[in-house]
Amino acid sequence: MSTENHPAQPPTGVGLAGLREAAAGCRACELWEPATQTVFGEGPETARIVFVGEQPGDQEDRAGEPFVGPAGKLLDRALGDAKIDRRDAYITNSVKHFRFTPTPKRRIHQSPGAEHIRACKPWLEAEFSVLQPEIVVCLGAVAAKALISPSFKITKERGQLLPWTPPGRQLTLLTEPDADGDEPEEEVPAQTWMLATAHPSAILRTPDDARAAAYDALVADLMVVAGALA
Repeated sequence: MSTENHPAQPPTGVGLAGLREAAAGCRACELWEPATQTVFGEGPETARIVFVGEQPGDQEDRAGEPFVGPAGKLLDRALGDAKIDRRDAYITNSVKHFRFTPTPKRRIHQSPGAEHIRACKPWLEAEFSVLQPEIVVCLGAVAAKALISPSFKITKERGQLLPWTPPGRQLTLLTEPDADGDEPEEEVPAQTWMLATAHPSAILRTPDDARAAAYDALVADLMVVAGALA
């Protein structure tokens, strides 16, 4: 198995469909070898919200789609309770391949390393350059540390809207320089907001007596998102 990791090199100017096609052949880190396939993001280019998780799980790896397993079903229910239509959102992961430890009975999830996040980050940045969302929701600590800060603590700072500038966001010229040499006017891009919350899989791992409260906390965070979009 190859152990050499390097940043991915996504193509430019190809839209989400072109990025998805290119990512299918990504060899930026060794995770592609044991994985079934690349699991790229899903959703419309017009999405106002982007949800970013950690990595695909076992069912996502087999299906080739993000958040289709138990965690995805819980996220669907939470989005419904928060009055957010998943069809209006784009859902992706920080790492596009499933990292796991094989056992005779099943493949056990293994968190991606910093080297895998670095190798895959250009794909995430390429997605943002196309999407230009109003709000980005980090699902879990891996996504929050990758996009906000390595020191970010979900337990202390979840549910807060933070200003954020997506990669690829640039000022747009409203006017061209005139004959007198006056500077062109620039359009300031609309503010993008970032919010971090628990990953749905963490809710599923919560003990039975505390799971309802953990779920309610997730819905409360998502209601903050819904309010910001209203």
